[in-house]
Amino acid sequence: MTARAFQRVDSPERTDEERAIVRVAEAVHRMNEAVQRAVSSGLSVELVRVSRFHDSKGNWGDQVVPTIREGNASPKG
Repeated sequence: MTARAFQRVDSPERTDEERAIVRVAEAVHRMNEAVQRAVSSGLSVELVRVSRFHDSKGNWGDQVVPTIREGNASPKG
């Protein structure tokens, strides 16, 4: 068996919009993982919209903060 060298594979070019979508998706994924860890440690988490960001061109996005309280059950351990 012959060894083959690794070769660089370039990522496809993305538009600014595509990069923004990927950034939001990755951040939401990390947030969801953090929520799961918090719940598993015995907390209750609710995400509450506190504002809406507008760019004056008709685009908008919700902004949220977590509200956290101690849960009813003991943390899994």
